[in-house]
Amino acid sequence: MKQHVRYWLAIALLLCIVSTSKAQYVYDYKRTGDIYFEAKDYYSAAQYYNKALGTFKIKPGRVLPYTVELRGKESGKLKDYEVVIYRLAESYRNYYDYGNAEKYYEQVVGFNNNTLFPLARFWYGVSLRANGKYSTALEQFTKFRQEYNKIDEFSTRANLEIACCEFAIAEENRLPAYTISKLGGDVNAGGANYAPAVLGKDMLLYTSSRPDSSELEKEKKSKKANPYINNLFIAHGKGADFHNSVPVNIPDANGLDQGVATVSPDGNTLYLTRWTTKNGIKAAAIYTSSRNAGKWDEPKPLGPNVNVEGYSAMQPFVTADGKFLLFSSNRPGGMGKNDLWYCPLDKGVAGPAKNMGTNINTRDEEQAPFYDGEKKALIFSTDGRVGLGGLDFFVVEGDFNSWGAPRNLGIPLNSPKDDVYYSPVDNEHPLAAGYISSDRESVCCLEVFAIKKISKIINGLVLDCENNMPLTGAKITLLDTILQRVLQQVVLDETGRYQFEVEPLKHYKIMAEKENYFSKAIYANTDGLTKIDSLLNPNTCLKRYEIGKPIILKDIYYDFDKATLRPQSLIVLDTVVAIMQDNPNIIIEMSAHTDSKGQDAYNMKLSQRRAQSCVDYLISRGISSDRMIAKGYGETRPIAPNEMPNGKDNPDGRQLNRRTEFKVLRVTQLD
Repeated sequence: MKQHVRYWLAIALLLCIVSTSKAQYVYDYKRTGDIYFEAKDYYSAAQYYNKALGTFKIKPGRVLPYTVELRGKESGKLKDYEVVIYRLAESYRNYYDYGNAEKYYEQVVGFNNNTLFPLARFWYGVSLRANGKYSTALEQFTKFRQEYNKIDEFSTRANLEIACCEFAIAEENRLPAYTISKLGGDVNAGGANYAPAVLGKDMLLYTSSRPDSSELEKEKKSKKANPYINNLFIAHGKGADFHNSVPVNIPDANGLDQGVATVSPDGNTLYLTRWTTKNGIKAAAIYTSSRNAGKWDEPKPLGPNVNVEGYSAMQPFVTADGKFLLFSSNRPGGMGKNDLWYCPLDKGVAGPAKNMGTNINTRDEEQAPFYDGEKKALIFSTDGRVGLGGLDFFVVEGDFNSWGAPRNLGIPLNSPKDDVYYSPVDNEHPLAAGYISSDRESVCCLEVFAIKKISKIINGLVLDCENNMPLTGAKITLLDTILQRVLQQVVLDETGRYQFEVEPLKHYKIMAEKENYFSKAIYANTDGLTKIDSLLNPNTCLKRYEIGKPIILKDIYYDFDKATLRPQSLIVLDTVVAIMQDNPNIIIEMSAHTDSKGQDAYNMKLSQRRAQSCVDYLISRGISSDRMIAKGYGETRPIAPNEMPNGKDNPDGRQLNRRTEFKVLRVTQLD
């Protein structure tokens, strides 16, 4: 997991004695750098490796290392120089200075013999990708895959990195779904600032590693003190401007960092993370604190259902209904590194933790869950799926019983670096605006950004089929076709127009309904909204009906003197299928009629068979037989004369009488 604090001098400066004929003392910068490197103090290691580079003469075709005091006297080997360059690149990468890391990895992959550093090209690709140079990174990852013969995590990761670069290149052509701006004021002042959460009106809770005055005093007395301790802060403001940051009134944890918090729906319980970091390894646990008289009590660790001895639990989130605690943990039973888990909450007591499953978790990092109960959507960050690089935001729809497929939230929420910790401005509309953390504009540290969704609109016009006029009063409902639930609903005014905010790359169902009109479903694919901001549906008309009044189906044809439906008739009957599907509460009669030629009894039987043929076809298309009655009327219900007044045959009248109809018998109440 990325460390959010740049660690400065953590151990005393080491001196190495180099014996010479003059018995002079000199710095061995490479060895000092190596000591810091092995201790995982990469910032200090980089300083000394940079100094070590100054102890080498570089001549065409060769490199001659020498000590500071013995300039001009050759010593060492070319290998020493190459190791310094490689470890300098590694040091910069490990404290997330990808700009400098790229520069030195580029030198390493250009060495004549770089078999000493088989992963250099992989990390060169990572640095290029982190710097947004996706096409060049793609070339390096492709070469690495061709050259690297082992089957391990790096060969597997190279395939994912290649897919990420290809995705990022394609993503450049998409219109952004959000605007994003770094918070003004004093939230991003000093150190790392991250894990924002809105607390009440115009208050932002966040975690910061800014040094406090007491620690700075300690640092003056002891170079071993680290003033960059994480703690919780509150700032006041709105939008992208917050000021007057002050520490949260909560007891400090001696020797521990604390932050990354969430508050229970009633505002009286704070869930927070406390952790230590040793040799680059983080050990974290989740605590709770209760509010009493405006102050927070001493935090207490949650029990073993959340915190497992020897493993980390962190980044808690409590759902808006207070029923679940979500968190990230590397506890046993997961898919890889840190996985997402959840516990049921009963009066604040956490039940047994459950892994959120392979639809969400990967063999890599999953962090910082946020659940939107309104849209039933989980937002989290991962570096184990195809994205723009580092930790990316993904959204997955579902509930705690079933999840769909995660979808990358794209540019600009995601960047080539780490993007993590989503929090909404308003819980009523969680995905409309919020705050995130990202190190996209920083070498070392996460910062807080404000985001606002760019409205993507789908709209259309609903008319009356008879007069082609706007259908005032019709109810239009937007539904999620995956989860089969209502998202938005409007009643049409005199314009007959509807408009909904939607997400790109989704499939929606829009139901148009009005009493005594056949409801109609409109299906909309919003893939096009990645390049435009609005999508216009074709005009839709609703057909009016009356209970018991027949509706003639034109162009229904049968074989002569038979009940067999001709192929062109099926097209017309498919419109009835659509009506029955869109109106699951209607019971219909399907009827057939003949002209007066032939015997009455024969015509009655023929018309009954023809009506049954229509019903049978509807059944074959999935319409329940309980919703239909087949009725043949023979020649008993003509709608036009079969003969002229002078007794001659009337072909046009007979054609009108040879018809198929349906009518609504009743409307049932759906469960």
